[in-house]
Amino acid sequence: MRTPPKLSDLVARRGFLVGAGVAGAGVALGTGLALPGGSGRAAAATAPPRSALMTAALGTPLDDLPDAVREAREAGPRLTGAAAEHAARAAKAARALVPFLDPLPVPRVIRGRKGELTVTMRSARVRLHRSLPYTRLWTYGGTHIGPTIEARRGSRLRIAWENDLTGDYPLQAVRVPFAYDPELPLMWDRPGREGAAVRADVAALPPWAVVHLHGAVTGGGNDGWAENAVLPGAAQLAEYPNERPAAGLWYHDHAMHITHLNVMTGLGAGAYLIRDEEERRLRLPAGDREIPLVLFDRNLDLDDDGAFTGDLLYKGIVVDDPYELVRPFTGPFNLVNGVIWPHLEVEAGWYRFRALNASNNRPYLLKILDEEGGELPADAFRLIGTDSGLLPRPDPVTDGVPLTPGERADLLVDFSALRGRRLRLVNALPEPGARPDLMEFRVASRAGHDTFVPPKRLATSFTPVEPPASAPERLVIVTPVYPKDPELWEMEETEAPEGKLPIDGIVQIQDEHGTVRTFRRVSATFEDPVRFTVASGATERWRFLSLEKSAGAYPHPMHLHSVAFQGLSREVYDVSSFTFFELPGGGYGAGTTTPVRWRENAPLTAAERGPKDVISLAPAQLITVGATFNGPPGRFMHHCHVYEHEDMMMMRPFVVQPKAVMDLAPHHGHRPHA
Repeated sequence: MRTPPKLSDLVARRGFLVGAGVAGAGVALGTGLALPGGSGRAAAATAPPRSALMTAALGTPLDDLPDAVREAREAGPRLTGAAAEHAARAAKAARALVPFLDPLPVPRVIRGRKGELTVTMRSARVRLHRSLPYTRLWTYGGTHIGPTIEARRGSRLRIAWENDLTGDYPLQAVRVPFAYDPELPLMWDRPGREGAAVRADVAALPPWAVVHLHGAVTGGGNDGWAENAVLPGAAQLAEYPNERPAAGLWYHDHAMHITHLNVMTGLGAGAYLIRDEEERRLRLPAGDREIPLVLFDRNLDLDDDGAFTGDLLYKGIVVDDPYELVRPFTGPFNLVNGVIWPHLEVEAGWYRFRALNASNNRPYLLKILDEEGGELPADAFRLIGTDSGLLPRPDPVTDGVPLTPGERADLLVDFSALRGRRLRLVNALPEPGARPDLMEFRVASRAGHDTFVPPKRLATSFTPVEPPASAPERLVIVTPVYPKDPELWEMEETEAPEGKLPIDGIVQIQDEHGTVRTFRRVSATFEDPVRFTVASGATERWRFLSLEKSAGAYPHPMHLHSVAFQGLSREVYDVSSFTFFELPGGGYGAGTTTPVRWRENAPLTAAERGPKDVISLAPAQLITVGATFNGPPGRFMHHCHVYEHEDMMMMRPFVVQPKAVMDLAPHHGHRPHA
């Protein structure tokens, strides 16, 4: 039996996520400024290294961690007794669910009348697969995927998001200690509770919801602020100017602390399409040839006999080695438009698919494969748009379409040469034991009468963002997972400290020219004061740096509200000098012992150089984006779009104000008194 960790070794936890309060009586870490020579200097002890098995449990594929299986076999824990029986039944139940039986649902299209629209959140019972019992959900309009809302550029739309939700919280949630068995699929890729009790704190949650129109350029009062959620009997009123080029936005729940749960109740996604004349002139496939593909993964509960109950299951995998961490959700069942592994009958011609990754955590690499496993030729599979609009020209898909949570892809697919064939849309990034299939396309055997010719030019109005040398620069750092949850730090440049490093909150960066810059943490949690205030109309550089060391770990999808941006550069750094260390009085600080060093430049994709509102931040990378904040002013948020991470406070407010107002602020930039 393992000796429990000492009190001084425990790190305080955020109980709203893990559901059990803090993991001990450790001292909560403050997020005040780390000043040279202050109490944030390192003590002698540093955090122990993260084991390979823990790294695997937290998101890195086992194929990238050769030591993980060895660690598991040497040290356990191995499944035995009742736990092994539960796991075996769960794996069998997952294998028995047959793919491609159900037709793909296509959400209905709705439009405002006289500039107004009402969307009602209400309870519903739906089937996720024809072999499953009905599942109770909270929904937008009664279907698992909300209706597709269409709006015209420049036509203001006011939406009343009515909360008419009823009944108990429609999601079973459990916390299961991580255990590995090389003979079985991983725990998160198995259905069922593994014998764990249902969490009472989640079951007691009320129908408290708020809608965020993701990608909308709108005022702060209409953005779906996470704390402005409403209860049944009330409505959230929002106004969307739609003053932007054609784009595929989407709406989802954004309730403070519980977004990662609310989206899984059924309040996860609906498309919002802005149309304009430039798009119309392209004569892209439309009507039943333009189809949203909303992708996410889920888990399902089992009864004592190993049969599916129909209930959605949130299985939180707890890793304790000895610091308690909870893995963001991934599950064994991929759903498209709310159905597990559906199929779609298509004509032998061109289609436009509006793909969205609406998962909590899982990244996708989308590929279309024929019966022999071959990929579509590039001339039949083209990317024409990304999160916030059309690209300047089509980009042939040669190695799949990567999508982290929140990212979208506007795709053209030509089935003309594939008459009578069955093709599979797959995720080329599956975990061991997880089915890679997403859905099946069944191509008609007769030749179509398609006269569509893909245009060579798309968004002729697209103008790249080119921040001037004097543009304001923001630096956001994401810390590693372990020995505590990842944090999102806003940084401010400062003078290099005297004396020995590391110092809590101090990070030094050496760029490709050898220049060393020193930054200090000025915020690390949602409740910290606003540190980033942006002038209306300003063009800025925002830089996101991941200090995660495990190269195979899931990326962080970084999202800015209220603005579209474009990728400017991606760089790879040696981040090995960032370390955690014990602070006097308990808890851990973190900082660099020597500067993190530039290693190389890495390419941006065509999508990342186009109009975006989410960008994928891989371990040890620094991504710079350019954004012009020409929308309405207000208070907005930026965050990691892994839902668990934003609920764990990897989310920060920022403010957009007219420059003349900022100039009259008594403490410019919301800085405290000196």
